[in-house]
Amino acid sequence: TLVKDKAIDDKSRGYPRPVSYRNLANQVEDEVVDALVTAVRESFPKLSHRYYKLKAKWFGVDQMEYWDRNAPLPTAADRKYSWDEARDTVLGAYGAFNPDMADIAKQFFDKRWIDAPPTAGKDSGAFAHPTVPSAHPYILLNFHGRSRDVMTLAHELGHGVHQVLAAPQGNLLADTPLTLAETASVFGEMLTFRAMLAGETDPARRRVMLAGKVEDMLNTVVRQIAFHMFESKVHDERAKGELSPERLGDIWMDVQTESLGPAFRYDDEYRHYWAYISHFVHVPFYVYAYAFGDCLVNSLYDVFQGGHPGFQAKYLDMLRAGGTLRHKELLAPFGLDASDPDFWHRGLSMLSGFVDELEQEF
Repeated sequence: TLVKDKAIDDKSRGYPRPVSYRNLANQVEDEVVDALVTAVRESFPKLSHRYYKLKAKWFGVDQMEYWDRNAPLPTAADRKYSWDEARDTVLGAYGAFNPDMADIAKQFFDKRWIDAPPTAGKDSGAFAHPTVPSAHPYILLNFHGRSRDVMTLAHELGHGVHQVLAAPQGNLLADTPLTLAETASVFGEMLTFRAMLAGETDPARRRVMLAGKVEDMLNTVVRQIAFHMFESKVHDERAKGELSPERLGDIWMDVQTESLGPAFRYDDEYRHYWAYISHFVHVPFYVYAYAFGDCLVNSLYDVFQGGHPGFQAKYLDMLRAGGTLRHKELLAPFGLDASDPDFWHRGLSMLSGFVDELEQEF
């Protein structure tokens, strides 16, 4: 009923496809999203299939249960960071990239714009909360001293730096569309992760760090595109007639087995797991934006690693633009085009490279 209701609304408003209204809100063309989905789908075998096969070997089994998808590795070993160590690690990574970026991030510590300690009654998770351009953002964390917490700090500081740099655009134009909202956060997180990995000499910890990063990226890219594929198939089939619960389960299982690969075993209960994804009901076609942002930033990072002339200055200009420019205008100075599937494959190659490293260390 909800899918049919959306179809009626789309027809009334003249949207050519079920995803089109979301793309309009995200300021991105249908064909660009198609290029992203195609690139990720083509990469399932060398990304998720390959990694989860490797993880099953670590667990000493041929197939894992689906609930072990994000289970910690059997040899999991992590170090603890103090708050001062976390601050210095992130600011050091930012500063090695660009001193101005580190100076802006340093203000969040010096002026106490971060609420980090986990306390009774405090909300869970982490986020950077903008106020108005004439003031400053705030960051909420729950810092426990894990490596993951350091990268979360780097991620949220990226949002904060982005919000500070875009503030001169004013209250109406400082915000970016959802597809570009992670431009600074994921980049800052990657800078920090690379710095932490380069400084880690213990093989077990390196393996845990790499595996954790791969799983985060698979959850952000492969899993979200699989959700998008499920939504697309459901809406397309509903246009031809009613859908039974059994058919919804079939579509879900087809997409899940295609995206995750043969390393998992599923029971009948898993056929209904689509029902717990609230985005399908409340914000249809929202989820691809997570993959869009992650792959876009990884492509940018690949350009940076390649020594693109003036990258740092161009990157900060990109952040300063806020919501005044579309993705095509923002990416052009870097020689990138999001409508080209090779652009997305470029970002996915970073994830593939991490899996390569894990295979070599296994």
